Amino acid sequence: MNRSRALALLVFILTVLIIVYPEISFRASLDGLKLWFEVVLPALLPFFIMADLLMAFGVVHFLGALLEPIMRPLFRVPGVGGFAVAMGLAAGFPVGAKITGDLARSKLITTTEGERLIGFANTANSLFLMGAVAVGMFGRPELGITLLLAHYLGAVVVGVSMRLHKGPESRPVKSEEAYLQRALSALDQARNSDGRPLGKLFADTARNSFLAMLFIGACIMFFSVIMQVINATGLLNPVRTGLGYLLKFVGLDANLSGAVLHGFFETTMGAQAASQSAASLGGRLTATSLILGWSGLSVHGQVAAMISGTKIRMAPYFQARLLHAVSAAIITALLLGPASFIPASLFKVLPALGSGQYLNGSFGARLLASARLATSFLLILVILLSIIWLFRRIIYISLRSRD
Repeated sequence: MNRSRALALLVFILTVLIIVYPEISFRASLDGLKLWFEVVLPALLPFFIMADLLMAFGVVHFLGALLEPIMRPLFRVPGVGGFAVAMGLAAGFPVGAKITGDLARSKLITTTEGERLIGFANTANSLFLMGAVAVGMFGRPELGITLLLAHYLGAVVVGVSMRLHKGPESRPVKSEEAYLQRALSALDQARNSDGRPLGKLFADTARNSFLAMLFIGACIMFFSVIMQVINATGLLNPVRTGLGYLLKFVGLDANLSGAVLHGFFETTMGAQAASQSAASLGGRLTATSLILGWSGLSVHGQVAAMISGTKIRMAPYFQARLLHAVSAAIITALLLGPASFIPASLFKVLPALGSGQYLNGSFGARLLASARLATSFLLILVILLSIIWLFRRIIYISLRSRD
């Protein structure tokens, strides 16, 4: 059976299951819609709009010129990739994938560089890790530091490992201009090439961002329904049993098999199932990190849509997700064991980021919190880049004075 016939058969079977279990399908669809409207939409929409505006105004090109000396040696991607990584960390998936797709379509990165970048730029954000998971699901804010460290350190491991992914690369832009002047020139050239007036630019940005959010909502609802109807048939029971043996082999409780299976399809529901499992706290948190690193088929479907129109392949992305899942789980186990002093020390020093206000507020409160975070992120980015420029300027002046 060829691929198209297999997909047609699969779609037919899923359609029959939805018809056979209409009540379960309806409830699952409502759960997905509620999750999208109450959490995902207000959390991501400001970041989507801001990312498009920054691309159009040339700020991404400006940041790319400044971050070139950092991103290319570490991850073998151009400096503009630093914007995708930073936005992915701040806003969560699928913002990193969206920006990577935009960069590839704009010919700012090659296909190989896009495949490297999307592997570690598409991550969960801190609000979700520390608010939704640590506070909302586990009811323990101190666990947010552990999840945050494990998830982001796992992303760094993936980013460095993706250096081994070979293929054509863009050449570094050589210029005799000063460091900051080169960045400003890149900004001006990008803005002039776009050329849209402010009104049309904002209208296009708002429309495209909301269409992308509608697609994300459709993915969440679809995979919520698929997971529930397949689970109702009992077809996944043998898979759950086999997965339990595998988890037991690696030292985790077999009771976590259902949560991991849920997480294979949808991250949020899998993490929630892990938090409610009868396993030990360490096992539940390790399984949650595994689920968050994998990200779920729902997120993968969103990623596939965000990179449409490019030649970026999904196979390297899946490999990166598996590596991130395993890395995050191992780091979590270490942070709960021999390295437990690290998150404990950080929790005492840093303010309690795992606040439940974001989750318990209204739609407007969540939207305001996300907009505030997006603005804060932009200000922090400007400050950091100013420090980098000042540091390089001091070194330059010091070297000239020696000559």
